[in-house]
Amino acid sequence: MTDYKYYLDNGIFDIQNGRFQNGIENINKSLELKNDWEIPYFYRAVAFQALENFDEAILDYTKALQLNEKMIDAYYNRAKILLSRKDIENPDLTRAINDLEKALEFDPNFVEALYAMAAAQKKIGDFTNALAYLDRLLEIEPEAVHARALKKLLLTKYVK
Repeated sequence: MTDYKYYLDNGIFDIQNGRFQNGIENINKSLELKNDWEIPYFYRAVAFQALENFDEAILDYTKALQLNEKMIDAYYNRAKILLSRKDIENPDLTRAINDLEKALEFDPNFVEALYAMAAAQKKIGDFTNALAYLDRLLEIEPEAVHARALKKLLLTKYVK
Protein backbone atom coordinates (compact mmCIF):
# COMPACT_ATOMS: atom_id res chain seq x y z
CA MET A 1 0.00 0.00 0.00
CA THR A 2 1.53 3.33 -1.02
CA ASP A 3 -1.32 5.70 -0.20
CA TYR A 4 -0.34 8.03 2.65
CA LYS A 5 -4.03 8.76 3.34
CA TYR A 6 -4.80 5.08 3.97
CA TYR A 7 -2.15 4.93 6.70
CA LEU A 8 -3.15 8.30 8.12
CA ASP A 9 -6.85 7.35 8.32
CA ASN A 10 -5.97 4.07 10.02
CA GLY A 11 -3.63 5.89 12.40
CA ILE A 12 -6.29 8.43 13.35
CA PHE A 13 -8.83 5.64 13.84
CA ASP A 14 -6.38 3.77 16.08
CA ILE A 15 -5.66 6.88 18.15
CA GLN A 16 -9.35 7.71 18.55
CA ASN A 17 -9.86 4.17 19.83
CA GLY A 18 -6.99 4.26 22.32
CA ARG A 19 -4.55 2.15 20.29
CA PHE A 20 -1.84 4.80 20.44
CA GLN A 21 1.18 2.69 19.50
CA ASN A 22 -0.62 1.27 16.43
CA GLY A 23 -1.70 4.78 15.53
CA ILE A 24 1.88 6.05 15.72
CA GLU A 25 3.08 3.20 13.51
CA ASN A 26 0.43 3.93 10.87
CA ILE A 27 1.15 7.64 10.95
CA ASN A 28 4.88 6.97 10.62
CA LYS A 29 4.11 5.01 7.42
CA SER A 30 1.97 7.88 6.19
CA LEU A 31 4.77 10.36 6.90
CA GLU A 32 7.26 8.23 4.95
CA LEU A 33 5.04 8.82 1.91
CA LYS A 34 4.00 12.44 2.53
CA ASN A 35 5.47 14.65 5.25
CA ASP A 36 4.55 18.18 4.22
CA TRP A 37 1.24 18.73 5.99
CA GLU A 38 0.26 19.22 9.60
CA ILE A 39 -2.44 16.60 10.21
CA PRO A 40 -0.24 13.51 10.73
CA TYR A 41 2.11 15.41 13.02
CA PHE A 42 -0.83 16.68 15.07
CA TYR A 43 -2.36 13.23 15.54
CA ARG A 44 0.98 11.59 16.27
CA ALA A 45 1.51 14.31 18.93
CA VAL A 46 -1.89 13.46 20.43
CA ALA A 47 -0.82 9.80 20.66
CA PHE A 48 2.56 10.71 22.18
CA GLN A 49 0.81 12.98 24.68
CA ALA A 50 -1.58 10.18 25.68
CA LEU A 51 1.43 7.89 26.19
CA GLU A 52 3.12 10.64 28.24
CA ASN A 53 5.98 10.93 25.75
CA PHE A 54 5.83 14.66 26.23
CA ASP A 55 9.05 15.67 24.47
CA GLU A 56 8.00 13.82 21.30
CA ALA A 57 4.51 15.33 21.53
CA ILE A 58 5.93 18.86 21.81
CA LEU A 59 8.18 18.24 18.80
CA ASP A 60 5.24 17.05 16.70
CA TYR A 61 2.93 19.89 17.79
CA THR A 62 5.74 22.28 16.88
CA LYS A 63 6.16 20.65 13.45
CA ALA A 64 2.39 20.83 12.86
CA LEU A 65 2.45 24.54 13.74
CA GLN A 66 5.38 25.15 11.39
CA LEU A 67 3.26 23.71 8.61
CA ASN A 68 0.04 25.48 9.67
CA GLU A 69 0.34 28.31 12.17
CA LYS A 70 -3.44 28.42 12.66
CA MET A 71 -3.79 25.01 14.35
CA ILE A 72 -5.47 26.23 17.50
CA ASP A 73 -5.57 22.80 19.13
CA ALA A 74 -1.83 22.31 18.61
CA TYR A 75 -1.11 25.54 20.52
CA TYR A 76 -3.54 24.53 23.26
CA ASN A 77 -2.26 20.95 23.59
CA ARG A 78 1.38 22.05 23.65
CA ALA A 79 0.56 24.60 26.36
CA LYS A 80 -1.32 21.98 28.38
CA ILE A 81 1.76 19.74 28.35
CA LEU A 82 3.97 22.60 29.52
CA LEU A 83 1.52 23.56 32.27
CA SER A 84 0.98 20.06 33.61
CA ARG A 85 4.43 18.47 33.42
CA LYS A 86 5.62 17.05 36.68
CA ASP A 87 8.66 15.28 35.20
CA ILE A 88 10.67 18.50 34.82
CA GLU A 89 11.48 21.00 37.56
CA ASN A 90 10.76 24.31 35.81
CA PRO A 91 8.33 23.96 32.91
CA ASP A 92 8.42 26.81 30.39
CA LEU A 93 5.39 28.79 31.56
CA THR A 94 6.22 31.73 29.28
CA ARG A 95 6.03 29.46 26.24
CA ALA A 96 2.76 27.97 27.51
CA ILE A 97 1.29 31.44 27.96
CA ASN A 98 2.47 32.44 24.47
CA ASP A 99 0.81 29.32 23.01
CA LEU A 100 -2.44 30.07 24.82
CA GLU A 101 -2.35 33.69 23.66
CA LYS A 102 -1.96 32.45 20.08
CA ALA A 103 -4.87 30.01 20.44
CA LEU A 104 -7.03 32.78 21.90
CA GLU A 105 -5.98 35.15 19.12
CA PHE A 106 -7.51 32.71 16.61
CA ASP A 107 -10.50 31.84 18.83
CA PRO A 108 -11.21 34.37 21.60
CA ASN A 109 -14.06 32.17 22.93
CA PHE A 110 -11.97 28.99 23.36
CA VAL A 111 -13.22 28.21 26.87
CA GLU A 112 -10.60 25.57 27.69
CA ALA A 113 -7.80 27.91 26.62
CA LEU A 114 -9.25 30.72 28.76
CA TYR A 115 -9.26 28.39 31.78
CA ALA A 116 -5.73 27.17 31.06
CA MET A 117 -4.60 30.79 30.73
CA ALA A 118 -6.15 31.63 34.10
CA ALA A 119 -4.33 28.66 35.64
CA ALA A 120 -1.05 29.73 34.00
CA GLN A 121 -1.47 33.28 35.29
CA LYS A 122 -2.09 31.88 38.77
CA LYS A 123 1.12 29.81 38.51
CA ILE A 124 3.19 32.91 37.73
CA GLY A 125 1.47 34.86 40.51
CA ASP A 126 -0.52 37.26 38.30
CA PHE A 127 -3.83 36.85 40.10
CA THR A 128 -5.43 39.96 38.57
CA ASN A 129 -4.84 38.64 35.06
CA ALA A 130 -6.02 35.17 36.12
CA LEU A 131 -9.29 36.72 37.32
CA ALA A 132 -9.67 38.65 34.05
CA TYR A 133 -9.41 35.42 32.02
CA LEU A 134 -11.90 33.70 34.32
CA ASP A 135 -14.33 36.60 33.94
CA ARG A 136 -14.08 36.32 30.14
CA LEU A 137 -14.73 32.59 30.40
CA LEU A 138 -17.71 33.06 32.71
CA GLU A 139 -19.24 35.59 30.30
CA ILE A 140 -19.22 32.86 27.65
CA GLU A 141 -20.14 29.97 29.92
CA PRO A 142 -21.73 31.24 33.16
CA GLU A 143 -22.15 27.75 34.61
CA ALA A 144 -18.48 26.71 34.23
CA VAL A 145 -17.97 24.99 37.59
CA HIS A 146 -14.16 24.79 37.49
CA ALA A 147 -13.86 28.44 36.53
CA ARG A 148 -16.18 29.48 39.35
CA ALA A 149 -14.19 27.38 41.84
CA LEU A 150 -10.83 28.81 40.70
CA LYS A 151 -12.21 32.35 40.83
CA LYS A 152 -13.47 31.77 44.40
CA LEU A 153 -10.08 30.35 45.40
CA LEU A 154 -8.24 33.32 43.93
CA LEU A 155 -10.54 35.84 45.59
CA THR A 156 -10.45 34.20 49.02
CA LYS A 157 -6.83 33.05 49.21
CA TYR A 158 -4.73 35.26 46.91
CA VAL A 159 -6.48 38.59 46.29
CA LYS A 160 -7.06 40.79 49.29
